[in-house]
Amino acid sequence: MDSAARDKMQPALPPGSSCPGPEWPEQERAEQLARGAALKWASGIFYRPEQLARLGQYRSREVQRTCSLEARIKSVVQSYLEGVKTGVRQLAWALEAVQGAREALGQAHGLLWGMAEAAQTLEPLREQVVQHKQLQAMSQLLPRLRAVPAALAHTQTLIDAQRLLEAYVSLRELEQLQEETWAPLGGLELPVFEGLRPLAEALGQAVEAAAGAAGQLAREDPALLVAAMRVAEVDAGRTTSLEQAARDWRQRCLRALQEGLEQIHFGTPLQPGPGALAEWLEALRVALPAELATAEALVAPCCPPHYNVVRLWAHTLHSGLRRCLQQLLEGPQLEAADAFTLLHWALHVYLGPEMMGSLELGPEADVSDLEPLLTLENIEQLEAIFVAKVQASVAQWLQKALDGDVAEWGREQEPDTDPSGFYHSPMPAIVLQILEENIRVTRMVSESLQRRVHGVALSELSAFLRSFSDALIRFSRDHLRGEATAPHYVPYLLATLNHQSALSSSVSVLQPDWVAPGALAPVEAALDELQRRICRLVLEALLAELQPLFAALPSRRWLSSPELLDDVCERTASFCQDFRHVRDPAVQLLLAEAERTVVLQYLRALMQGRLVCRGADERTQAAERLRHDAAQLRELFLGLGLEESVQCAPVLLALRELLNLRDPTLLGLEVAGLRQQFPDVSEDHVSALLDLRGDVSREQRLAALSSLQAGPQPSPPASGRALFSLVPAPAPPLSSCLPSGSCA
Repeated sequence: MDSAARDKMQPALPPGSSCPGPEWPEQERAEQLARGAALKWASGIFYRPEQLARLGQYRSREVQRTCSLEARIKSVVQSYLEGVKTGVRQLAWALEAVQGAREALGQAHGLLWGMAEAAQTLEPLREQVVQHKQLQAMSQLLPRLRAVPAALAHTQTLIDAQRLLEAYVSLRELEQLQEETWAPLGGLELPVFEGLRPLAEALGQAVEAAAGAAGQLAREDPALLVAAMRVAEVDAGRTTSLEQAARDWRQRCLRALQEGLEQIHFGTPLQPGPGALAEWLEALRVALPAELATAEALVAPCCPPHYNVVRLWAHTLHSGLRRCLQQLLEGPQLEAADAFTLLHWALHVYLGPEMMGSLELGPEADVSDLEPLLTLENIEQLEAIFVAKVQASVAQWLQKALDGDVAEWGREQEPDTDPSGFYHSPMPAIVLQILEENIRVTRMVSESLQRRVHGVALSELSAFLRSFSDALIRFSRDHLRGEATAPHYVPYLLATLNHQSALSSSVSVLQPDWVAPGALAPVEAALDELQRRICRLVLEALLAELQPLFAALPSRRWLSSPELLDDVCERTASFCQDFRHVRDPAVQLLLAEAERTVVLQYLRALMQGRLVCRGADERTQAAERLRHDAAQLRELFLGLGLEESVQCAPVLLALRELLNLRDPTLLGLEVAGLRQQFPDVSEDHVSALLDLRGDVSREQRLAALSSLQAGPQPSPPASGRALFSLVPAPAPPLSSCLPSGSCA
């Protein structure tokens, strides 16, 4: 389509509808959009040539549409013009009304200024009227005002006479008169009423003092207490037109009730001094329930119900006592007895049936829901104090008991015995009684304290046993060195063994049901160690007497005569005579160790190589001597009370078989049998025994010693007691050592 055709298709604007100037940019933009839309429409309609024939129809249609739009626009514009005309007319009417109002306001303003000037001229007259009214009121109240000083003095007299109700009535009359004069005088306070406020304060103090002594007044003068309470309650409902603060006598009465009650029972002069805590707590145990009973029976009827006197009493006593105990704990550290007494009293007595938990007290006296008297920190503090003091005290008492027993060890007399003939001392009973009593008494307080004291008791008992063992060592050392020879050294050692037995048999009292199993294991281990120490000291004394006798054994004299062992048995029997004063099972242990000591000394003597048999006859004599000596030792210790099953003397019979063997080629079997019976026998021991025979060749020795290695490993003896391992044997010549032996 060419430009000429497009110009023909563009619709013509009607007259008067030309595009406005640039002062209307929105309209210009709208026309541009409309032109663009028209061009787009025309381009779409007349794109094909066959549609150009209908151009006239489109033109006539658009002309009709344009005319219709122009008509509508003219109608709208006409209606807008009519509205504008109406608005302009109404604005003119409003302008006329505003101008009229302005003129009226100006006239009113002028009138007001005139009235203000007139009012200023009337101000002196108004002041005269006010003064006239005040003088009129004063003239009417003058007779009553003249009586005010006398009324003030009379009211003070009533207060001094504790006639509180009458004093309050008089005070209220004066206050009402003051209110009646206050309004007419425009808030001016007359000098005649200057003493009214101190008078009211004096009455308030009298009411407060009566409330503070409520317990005493309830018993001696309940009318005065009732009057004070009624005055406080009536004054609580007082209203006044004066600018005065509320007196709040009700709250002052409640505070006075609490402070007076605390002062009676917990005042500074009443707090306990050192060592007087138990008496103070006992006095409170009696006084506090009595105070609550007095409050319920006497004080409560004198007070308004909403005071809840019994509950107020109970809470006040509880809080006062709690504060007093806190102050007590913040002061100097308590002694052990005071700490224990306070713990027991606060945890059990205070809330128990003897005091606040009494069935005679009503539910209003219940204080179980309040803060406890002692906090967890207070309880921990008191328990720590008690445990520390008890530990120091127990250590001191145990040391004193030990020192007293040790002091007797050097006496000229033998140890004391009981009716049964056993060595006896009160020391074990004292020790256990001290410990058990301290554990038992803590059960009255708490389980935690009992556990702590139980631990302290076991710790101190272990320390005591160590001190006991150290004292025995010093006693033995001083005796053996001759620094402090004890006339009855062994009997006192045996007496200490009885002490150990007594402690071992009774230590179970220190293990209550709540203690975990094994808690006594350290103490039991210390007791076992003490027992071994005592037995070792006794056996050392026995060994000191027997060693000179075994120096001549074995020998030719020993082969032919039993005198040497007779001396040993006689000395052993004499030494062991005092064992009858030792209780079972310690005496059995001591006899067994004594018998083993004798046998060990016998074996040591055999292993020294002092005797070598010269022939079969001497070997037979040696074997017979071993048999005879074994029987003699067996009879000796059977006579002393030792059971045969625990004796070690049968080892001599086994050695007898080794000596009595006639065919040296069979020594390997005998040595293997000896190894099975006594697993701790060594090559050196066997070599020493073979030397005692005197007929063993090098090859036979090697064969016998090799049987120790070739045979089956022996099982440990049932008794578990070593023999040969405690016997030193002389090292054999190098030629007799096997390559795999101990000398290799």
